[in-house]
Amino acid sequence: MNAIAQGFALLQTAAANPTGQMVSTIVTFGLVFVVFYFLIIRPQNKKQKDMQKMISAVKKGDKIVTIGGIHGTIHAVKDTSVVVRVDEDCRIEFSKSAIASVSVVKTDEKPAEVTAEKAEKPAEKAEEKK
Repeated sequence: MNAIAQGFALLQTAAANPTGQMVSTIVTFGLVFVVFYFLIIRPQNKKQKDMQKMISAVKKGDKIVTIGGIHGTIHAVKDTSVVVRVDEDCRIEFSKSAIASVSVVKTDEKPAEVTAEKAEKPAEKAEEKK
């Protein structure tokens, strides 16, 4: 009987202090929000900013892939759209927001010079053998 009385006394003290339960509930919800912020919201915002930066830096000659999977080279850049050259004589105009990825084409003249030098060397070696 004594154990029942002690249990009843504990229930009365818990019922008399509802603010303690409320504080623990608020702290729990706060921790859940912090976890969601760092695992979901913050990375999504960073990804969106990087995408906007990539789209605003698009220029003529960049190779792109659209959201629909069309590969092409940018022929012209307008305010809110781009003209993409898909084939030699086929150009399509897309909204800038339809760009999924951009790869910058780097034109270096050094590889052309190197290949020209390599082409001359076998001819020189052939002359030396004679």
